[in-house]
Amino acid sequence: MNGPAEEVATGCRVLAAHGHTDMVWGHLSQRDPGGRDVWLKSAGYGFQEITPDLVVRIDRDGRPTGGQGRVHLEFPIHTEIMAARPDVGAVVHTHAEAAVAFAATGLPLLPLGHEGTLFWPPDIARFTETGDLIHNRYLGERLAATLGDRNAVLLHHHGLVTVGSDVATAVMTALFLDKACRTQLAAASTGIPYTWSPEKEALTKRNRCYGPRQLTDAWTHLVRTLPT
Repeated sequence: MNGPAEEVATGCRVLAAHGHTDMVWGHLSQRDPGGRDVWLKSAGYGFQEITPDLVVRIDRDGRPTGGQGRVHLEFPIHTEIMAARPDVGAVVHTHAEAAVAFAATGLPLLPLGHEGTLFWPPDIARFTETGDLIHNRYLGERLAATLGDRNAVLLHHHGLVTVGSDVATAVMTALFLDKACRTQLAAASTGIPYTWSPEKEALTKRNRCYGPRQLTDAWTHLVRTLPT
């Protein structure tokens, strides 16, 4: 069984392979099995460069307690969400271009395809208090409050945050969110009215398309097809 550093490194490589890399920015974390600290991708490296020795364990104040590497300035995204959400085992923050563009429109994120059903109904959470970096505990707490019990939040003029019980779920949720945003932007750009699944159908599709077996198979595929 892989340890947290290995899990984070694999998740980072999957994010890189599917359009979430932004030079050295963006990060992924996993809760320490002991339940107190957080394993976080090291600062100064792109997602595609991360190996297990470039994952650092930190406490809630961002102090390194294990592993190697520099700590991202935005570590409070991870530490404060995990402090507020005992059910969350992993957190992703990226600057996926479709998500940034979609958040700026203010449009509700609707289920045009399967992916959108993960985020509607109700509409996806949105953090609008600042477009700046989440660089202190206060902003981290406010972001966690905005996320609430949801699986994702859009940060206006900034990016996305997704969460899950494990790295696989958090990373796949980020991939699905980016695709849902990209799909709706493409439809809106035609200037032609578009449709989406009604609420009952969306909720049914959410459970049918993204059950535990489907997510396990999808994650295995993503890891199996990583560039070597």
